[in-house]
Amino acid sequence: MSDTTHDGALATSKPPSDDAGLSPAELAGKYGLSVSGARPGLGEYVRQLWDRRHFIMAFSKAKLVAQYSEAKLGQVWQVATPLLNALVYYLIFGLILDAGRGMEKGVYIPFLVMGIFVFTFTQSSLMAGVRAIPGNIGLVRALHFPRASLPISFSMQQLGQLLYSMIVVLIVAVGFGNYPRLSWLLVIPTLALQFVFNTGLALVFARMGSKTPDLAQLMPFITRTWMYASGVMFSISEMLKDKPAWIGDVLQWNPAAIYMDLVRFALIDGYGRENLPPHVWAFAVGWAVVIGLGGFVYFWKAEERYGRG
Repeated sequence: MSDTTHDGALATSKPPSDDAGLSPAELAGKYGLSVSGARPGLGEYVRQLWDRRHFIMAFSKAKLVAQYSEAKLGQVWQVATPLLNALVYYLIFGLILDAGRGMEKGVYIPFLVMGIFVFTFTQSSLMAGVRAIPGNIGLVRALHFPRASLPISFSMQQLGQLLYSMIVVLIVAVGFGNYPRLSWLLVIPTLALQFVFNTGLALVFARMGSKTPDLAQLMPFITRTWMYASGVMFSISEMLKDKPAWIGDVLQWNPAAIYMDLVRFALIDGYGRENLPPHVWAFAVGWAVVIGLGGFVYFWKAEERYGRG
């Protein structure tokens, strides 16, 4: 409230006496004010994400199409890149280092191709998660939306890329004498669980990358080490058969190895159950639930801090 003094100046009166002694939080509650950009409750946050599901889908599709838009071969690179990696790894690890020992050539080549495609799915989701906030900081600061939309959308983009690649994977499997059978259906729950795991991982590193942009420079070294420890180019059980059993168990139970081995088991006739660790499906579900849900909650807890300097 204000009054005009005798000389024409404005004089501000004191606030009503019934507001005296109230804390800022109490004043805000009394007049129905709320903190701008405050983190919503977890249930409300999930509802907001569901309301924006069409945006998440459209954003992921747009990113997928635009990924190779400037290359002459366009979307062909979605398949060509991991295939070229498979060729290089086969020449070095398969022919020179004999990493496929214990497996026939007709088993090792599909083994290698599937390992590279499936691991690339996790690797690309993680890398996209690290850059999700810093790489879209203008969008984050300009619009109000649940920030988890970004890493989830990038994980969906990588899933779309993998689904394109699975056509080549199936062709390679058939080309080496692995014909469709009921076990091929196991690929569907395996990739669904891996997608949940990848999304949780992307959310974890999206929060970390939002405060530490330099983390993106470190991630290639971390993912390369993870790849070599996951049996992408070799059978863990065969390569470590002379080592203490616990080493092989730890490497086989890591999530990247589990999802790769389940796809191989489903599609390769000569890759039997003896190549899988015990309780493999329990671990596949466990990793998806723990990292998927845990990563979501971890990201949500810092929701109001994304995009702030």
